[in-house]
Amino acid sequence: MEPAPTPACGTSVRAGPPAALRHGQESTQNMTAFTELGVPRKISDALAKRGITDAFAIQSLTIADAMAGRDLCGRAPTGSGKTLAFGIPLAALVSKGARRRPSALVLVPTRELASQVAEAVRPLAQARDLQIAAFYGGTSIGKDRQRLDRGVDIAIACPGRLADLVQRRFVDLCDVRFVVIDEADRMADMGFLPEVRRLLDQTHRERQTLLFSATLDGDVDVLIKRYQRNPVRHALVEAEEDKGDVQHFFWKTPAQERPALTADIVRNASPAIVFTRTKHAADRLAKQLGRHGVPAAAIHGNRSQKQRERALADFTGRRVTTLVATDVAARGIHVDDVGVIVHYDPAGTGKDYVHRSGRTGRAGADGLVVTLVAPDKAGDVRKLQRALGMRQAVDPVRMEAMTGGRPVAHAPVPAPAATPADRPQAPRRRPDYRATAGAKNGANGRGRGKPSAATTVHRRRSAR
Repeated sequence: MEPAPTPACGTSVRAGPPAALRHGQESTQNMTAFTELGVPRKISDALAKRGITDAFAIQSLTIADAMAGRDLCGRAPTGSGKTLAFGIPLAALVSKGARRRPSALVLVPTRELASQVAEAVRPLAQARDLQIAAFYGGTSIGKDRQRLDRGVDIAIACPGRLADLVQRRFVDLCDVRFVVIDEADRMADMGFLPEVRRLLDQTHRERQTLLFSATLDGDVDVLIKRYQRNPVRHALVEAEEDKGDVQHFFWKTPAQERPALTADIVRNASPAIVFTRTKHAADRLAKQLGRHGVPAAAIHGNRSQKQRERALADFTGRRVTTLVATDVAARGIHVDDVGVIVHYDPAGTGKDYVHRSGRTGRAGADGLVVTLVAPDKAGDVRKLQRALGMRQAVDPVRMEAMTGGRPVAHAPVPAPAATPADRPQAPRRRPDYRATAGAKNGANGRGRGKPSAATTVHRRRSAR
């Protein structure tokens, strides 16, 4: 059966229903050598130089089909190795682009993810002398234009910045024949899909499209039907032996006690990522943790790109033990060995809870997830638990229950702020009315320091 025709550049056509899961695709396969998956020698050698010789499960499932030119959908959780699952075929199959006309496009939801994907794929692209660049907000659009003028073969971009570059005619997407949509579910949550569709409508009609997401339903399924041709679906099921022991606690506590409690939790189970609902709350909590003796850095959308990169570097380098983040900013954070996730503000949806909590307990490691529940949030948290099928009690928790009986370390109580009565008072001075009057006269145009008539009369009377 012939595949459905692809949409012409600037137009789109709805594809038929996606193919069903083939036998063995929802699998927990053992690792496979990249050469067995049809990966070119140049790419496999570049991987070997980085100490990567065997494919992870999601890579074993998807790379062969991608190398064969198939459109595919990959369902895999964060941290499963999906970046190389699309990065290897991307570097192996893409041809050279032209000035302002890349030949491949990777769309991602956040700046951090764009930067990390570029870092992971760049050594593979360099093995074939391909130029790769990441484009996202918070950076100089003039420098983006300069890179596109020099020629970029693989563009990794956030939808908003790429749309801006297209509108300014700094880039043309009609030569893009290889497209990757990474974390499509998160782009749907963030409202990016209309922009994603507009960008995909401008790509080449014979493109190959790979889509990776934690879920393949709802709005993501709309993308699949509209922009892929008979895609093969691959879903990763994590093997039991690969799952770490992750404990979930829902700790009922007064709202005002959450900073001190968070400091105690982090001190006993760091490194930690703490999630807040708002950017302002992230900044405030990072400062409060610092006063409790816990080094912390905030990361959110109002921070500049350099500030975000510095915070992430400090966290991965263990110069700070805690990263305080909002949901959007943290989406692109991939850090191993996170000891505890703290939901300082409870997750708004079950999907957010899963995404947040999935940053601990990776690769068979143990993990800890703690949700702080203020009294006014108890009802919302119980609804969340029901949606996730969780039955943990919403009660105060003994710290020893989370530390496995180890001695508990408590953060020092910060010194209270000085009250006005405690502050040293400067001695009061008698005002110099003559100087004041002279200054006012000068300001009113009567001459700098020149006394007024009333001041002259007062001086004469005083002299008598």
